[in-house]
Amino acid sequence: MSTETSERFTLPEGAATGVGSMPGGDAREAARVATQAVDTLPHLPELPGRGPGADMIGRTLGLLVDLYARVEPSGWRFGDRPGRDTKRARAWLGEDLDALEEFTQGHEGPLKIQAVGPWTLASAVELHGGEAALRDPGAVRDLTASLAEGLRAHLADVRRRVPGARLLLQLDEPGITAVLRGQVRTASGYRTHRAVDRAVVEGALRDLVGAAQTAGAAVSVHSCAPDVPFALLRRAGVAGISFDFGLLTERDWDAFGEAVEAGTALFAGVVPGTDAPLSDPAGSVSGVRALWRRLGLAPGALGSSVAVTPSCGLAGASPAYARAALVHCARAARSLVDNPE
Repeated sequence: MSTETSERFTLPEGAATGVGSMPGGDAREAARVATQAVDTLPHLPELPGRGPGADMIGRTLGLLVDLYARVEPSGWRFGDRPGRDTKRARAWLGEDLDALEEFTQGHEGPLKIQAVGPWTLASAVELHGGEAALRDPGAVRDLTASLAEGLRAHLADVRRRVPGARLLLQLDEPGITAVLRGQVRTASGYRTHRAVDRAVVEGALRDLVGAAQTAGAAVSVHSCAPDVPFALLRRAGVAGISFDFGLLTERDWDAFGEAVEAGTALFAGVVPGTDAPLSDPAGSVSGVRALWRRLGLAPGALGSSVAVTPSCGLAGASPAYARAALVHCARAARSLVDNPE
């Protein structure tokens, strides 16, 4: 599926949203903040502070179909049957979805949910022998197919709960650059796994994009690591790319501009993800405005082309700061509409 046939996702003017994770363990409070502080693009919160199964890896492993994982001292490892860790992950996700449903009654418009993408997942979960699934191309294919099936069911469930929503599935891929560069370490820590061919990486993502489209959702990819592969993601058919704006370098500028001109929704992480002083909202997006001008892009398109987010998840923040950061994102996003230049 090329970018020309990708499911488009039109950002509302002045859109802001969270990356995914929130502090604490109160599902109702997290859902309230994630839907009300950034009401232009509410999202389903993740609460990793509750423990294994609520973390982004465990949560996504709980979505898999006919594949199961358990927690070992070294991390998540595939097992032969669903155990307590899988059941706990599914129970927490159900609790979070119940809370989201409560606070999105009558919602019509965009709604974002998150899951870990196939490459970061394959780097993080171990096979029976203790090495990452990434080392075995067959295991990665099985994992991708299982994830695709699980995501179709998950999206259908969200659609039943929030029938007026226009769904955006964010695939979290902070490890994708390490996979492409052969920088994922083996279990011993002394070597790294071989770099995966770019066409293979692109193909797996395209499969997930296609699966989401069959469930009526568009797909964005999030990475808060440096060197986000903008062009590869666009070729895979994603409708949006989410990134830490502070990590962009001059070599990323052309890819940023090409994505804008292709209609890709961009999610610029500009607000710190842990407790920090917050400047005036317009100041937080001054770098976005400056790059927009430097690239000669139409000022009037800025507020509907770029959404504002924290630089990464908010799990490490205090609850008060997490709410303040999302409110700040919403005000900063509004400033891009009111004062694009």
